Amino acid sequence: MQYGAVVDGPSTPPYPFGDLLALARLSWLREMSARLGEFGFTGFSRGDSAVMRLLAGGPAPLGRVGTSLGVSRQAARKAVDRLEREGFVRTARDPEDARVILVAITSRGTRYAAALVEVIASLNRELAERVSQAQLESADAVLRASIIDPVLVERADVLVARPGDHEH
Repeated sequence: MQYGAVVDGPSTPPYPFGDLLALARLSWLREMSARLGEFGFTGFSRGDSAVMRLLAGGPAPLGRVGTSLGVSRQAARKAVDRLEREGFVRTARDPEDARVILVAITSRGTRYAAALVEVIASLNRELAERVSQAQLESADAVLRASIIDPVLVERADVLVARPGDHEH
C-alpha cells in the first residue's frame, strides 16, 4: 500500500516496530554489559565491539575507526580516548604521516576483544535456540527492510550473513 492510499474499512495503526527494536537492542546491550562484567570488563559502551573487532585486525587510523562506527572524527576520538583510559588501545602518530593518528589494540584490549566476540557468539547461539530457522529468516528480512540508508544496506550485506548462509 502506498502512503496516502484510501482503503476500505477501519484504519489500523502501524505496528510499532521501532519501539520493539529499541527495546530489543537495549536488552541485548544490557545483557552484553552484564556478561562482559563476568569476564572482568566493566564500562561496556555500544561502539566497543565495532572498534575492538576492527583493531583486532591490526592498527587503524582514527578516521577509519570513525567510519566503522559511522561517526565523526571527533566522536571517534572520544570513543578511542575512553578505550585508551581503560587500557584497551593506545594511540600514536603514524611514523610515515604525522597528521595521522594510529590506534592499536593492547594485550588487555586483545582479551577484551575476545570476550566481546565470545559474548556476541553466545547471545547469537542462544537466540537461535529460542526461535525456528524460519523465524530467524523472517526477522532477518524485516531488519534488513528497516535499513533505509543505502550505505548501511550495503554494509549489512557485506558484514552480516543471512541465516543459513555460511559462505560470508
